[in-house]
Amino acid sequence: MSGIVSLLPAATEIVLALELDDDLVAVTHECDERARAGRRVLVRGLDTRGLEPGAINALVASTGDAGGSTATLDAAGLAGLDPSLIVTQDLCAVCAVPAGAVDEALARLGCAADVVTLDPHSFADVLVGIAEVAQRAGVPERGDALVSGLRTRLADVCLAVAGRSRPRVAVVEWTDPLFLGGHWIPDMVDLAGGAAVGGSAGTRSHAVGWDALRTARPDVVVVAPCGYDLDGAARQAEDVAATVAEHAGPVPVWAIDADGLVVRPGPRLVDGVEALASVLHPGTVPEHAGVRRVA
Repeated sequence: MSGIVSLLPAATEIVLALELDDDLVAVTHECDERARAGRRVLVRGLDTRGLEPGAINALVASTGDAGGSTATLDAAGLAGLDPSLIVTQDLCAVCAVPAGAVDEALARLGCAADVVTLDPHSFADVLVGIAEVAQRAGVPERGDALVSGLRTRLADVCLAVAGRSRPRVAVVEWTDPLFLGGHWIPDMVDLAGGAAVGGSAGTRSHAVGWDALRTARPDVVVVAPCGYDLDGAARQAEDVAATVAEHAGPVPVWAIDADGLVVRPGPRLVDGVEALASVLHPGTVPEHAGVRRVA
């Protein structure tokens, strides 16, 4: 393996979990500081510092309407690396460079790198993607071991919450406008011993009115805004707690480290399941530092 390029944070986390640190040569601006250290940053996004969620949504929408992308690929930087493996995505144009843009850049550069395109729609798809990256990187046994370990941890959570009532859980993936969690997020809630409501399992989340919470009748609301850590999620959860109460009634509102535990489809989603279980069924699993009750 002469070099691995990761074009989305979840892929970077997969590569590092497979102990391929020495092979990873390029990452994205959204990757954690440890992942960026000493590596070329090939993907950069829109500067949203200081913007509120509604303004960020408007900026993303206007960029897409104008035919632009929220993430840009440094093709010149890629040309100087000549990697053997590139891991990209075809899931969300907001989160990372679309696979089509990567293919165009490789064609222009004449780069013959193997390209793995991740497109998970469920929790099971995420595990399959981890194994595929391992296979294409030439370390299938590491992939098998990693996925086996993750499955064992999930089984432990399922055993811990077995037989308990399953609270109805609405996961807020964005606050302005309101998005309720789709893709693998409902699976995470189910694995944690809850019943996901309001979202769309296996499909993209989409904007809904706050009245959707009244229809969903959640027992718990978890705020997990894409792109935010626990402190950022908690600030938003505090801002919307009154709105949640108006539409869903006096239900507990929790914030969760969205980037670390929920929205990046990699190994840390299992940490997210454990964190959700600690919220939904206190005492069955250890308390988790990645969650915080705000109302």
